[in-house]
Amino acid sequence: MDDVPDRIEHTVLGPTTQWADVEAVLETAADYGMRACIPPCYVARAARWNEGRADGAAVSLATVVDFPHGQGATEARCGAAKVAWADGAAELDVVVNLGRLRAGEDRRVQEDLEELVASVPVPVKLIVEAPLLDDAALHRVGELAAAADVAYLKTATGFADGGATVDAVEILAEYLPVKASGGIGSWERANAMFDAGAERIGASSGDVIVREWREQRG
Repeated sequence: MDDVPDRIEHTVLGPTTQWADVEAVLETAADYGMRACIPPCYVARAARWNEGRADGAAVSLATVVDFPHGQGATEARCGAAKVAWADGAAELDVVVNLGRLRAGEDRRVQEDLEELVASVPVPVKLIVEAPLLDDAALHRVGELAAAADVAYLKTATGFADGGATVDAVEILAEYLPVKASGGIGSWERANAMFDAGAERIGASSGDVIVREWREQRG
């Protein structure tokens, strides 16, 4: 596996995140060859940061939409997605409406996702908050996301109890590529997710993961 850095999204999404925090994540992502996932309010500035780099080492930017609860109106979610894309985001991580999913409102969930995907010309990843779902619900949301042309399934926001698990990744990978996120702070943990079928890793410790991966390669 030679492309690990490009499969890591170095992340900073805490409620007290400042531009200095984002800039540090971007610098580290550029140094290690990783992607970055940052709050939407900083995407435009991060895009300008990319343009201003003398070495041309631009960082691929992802951001979140309706994060972390996913309970916004569809029109508002689509509007936020359009703004993030216009600001320079290359990918969007959107939270599923978990209440509607758990209530069995599958049609409304799918329609919401279809409108979101259609609203922007960039990949949409769906954050399913797997720690709060049983296996049957994970299969349902996988089916709904695939039917709506979502690009990736993402395990968790990191703001609910629990994070990525091998079992959840294995289930979700039956439907779409998976971004494993939540509680992944080492290469050992990241590698377990890759082995389970994950294509990407989202982590605030992306630099640790890449360093440990390089060390074990010798």
